[in-house]
Amino acid sequence: DAMHAASLASAAALPLAAFYNDAINEQMVTTDSVMRADFRRWRARAGFSFCEHAFVLDAASKQAVLKLDAVIQMHNEFENAVIQSVFTRGAPSPFLVLRVRRGHLVRDTLHQISSRASDLKKPLKVHMAGEEGVDEGGVQKEFFQLITRQLFDPDYGMWLQDDRSGTFWFNKASLESSLQFELIGVLLGIAIYNGIILDARFPNVVYKKLMHQPVGFEDLRDAFPDLARGLQQLVDYGGDARDLALTFAITEEVYGEKQVVPLVEGGAEREVDDSCRQEYVDRYVEHVLTTSVAPQFDAFARGFHRVCGGPALDLFHWQELELLVCGSPDFDFVALERGATYEDGFGKDHHTIRLFWEVVHGLEQEYKRKLLIFTTGSDRVPIRGLSNLRFVISRNGSDESRLPSAHTCFNHLLLPEYTSAETLRQCLLTAIRECEGFHIV
Repeated sequence: DAMHAASLASAAALPLAAFYNDAINEQMVTTDSVMRADFRRWRARAGFSFCEHAFVLDAASKQAVLKLDAVIQMHNEFENAVIQSVFTRGAPSPFLVLRVRRGHLVRDTLHQISSRASDLKKPLKVHMAGEEGVDEGGVQKEFFQLITRQLFDPDYGMWLQDDRSGTFWFNKASLESSLQFELIGVLLGIAIYNGIILDARFPNVVYKKLMHQPVGFEDLRDAFPDLARGLQQLVDYGGDARDLALTFAITEEVYGEKQVVPLVEGGAEREVDDSCRQEYVDRYVEHVLTTSVAPQFDAFARGFHRVCGGPALDLFHWQELELLVCGSPDFDFVALERGATYEDGFGKDHHTIRLFWEVVHGLEQEYKRKLLIFTTGSDRVPIRGLSNLRFVISRNGSDESRLPSAHTCFNHLLLPEYTSAETLRQCLLTAIRECEGFHIV
């Protein structure tokens, strides 16, 4: 514990993985009884618990603890609903059921989440109006993918996207209500509780703020490197700071209009001189990362913690929270091949299977992502990488005119017995291009 604490306090902190214990993590993830017993000791404060020394647990182990905590909370919610039904004569649902229309995803979801606050910790089921999908996991994956895409579309006006990093930041001038930002926070929490990894890319500062960690100049450097570079030049400037004619007020453009924003009270009249360079930088950083986006971030965080807040979440370091939300960045399809299993006459040495992996390894990254969406309902990679994704390929007849299909809830690819790489490639690409829709399960 002392070494871990010293590392976190150091400017040259060791990576989190340096403290992970592989043997413990293997037991926590693969042996349910071990994890449950440790969880009970931790919550009851009865004896030694690895959760009490969470730095030895990797993100996957902590995710298992979070899921168990979710199961217990969901079970409690269901029991409460059963008791309530005795008095209301209404049969409770064990699920959070969202019935949404494809053309009105945001509106329908916002309305239903707002009216069902007590159901947010129940397992999720999504029903799409007018479509046949039975939600055994695949429909909810695509639902999250589609609604995330809509809510984070820069044209929607809630977020600003960095052209280089692809990360999203709160649009302080957004005309959307705080309820919309709270909805995104709630959806993030629901996705975590239901084991859904999202394409929601934020700069590090967002995860740190969600975990109530202090933020500062290095976080600005990560999120807005050009702005940080300019402020660093001010700190390093060898001349008199008054030569730069700066005051404790900045000018921002909002929908084409320039606005003067004071960084302190009376900032427009206070000159920046050598004695207050660092204070100016600190105030600027605070304005950008906290003050200017407080209404948007506070609503977002409020929604997130409505679902995920609690002791189990506190086990995570902010970097591990990022993994929990976005999954691993490692698209290792060789690892996916190593972990794949086969059914209905296929095996790793079958001619069609050899052709399949030859085609897949030759695909561009964009189509590898689309293959994951087609077969699993998401292009996100599990915390421990694609080697830990259960991926099944079954023989689906010998008609080479048929396209591959998939059961996304089981990560199960149904592959006809193609005999040529070209036919397999054409059929696979056609299938993954046309997969979007709630007809998958």
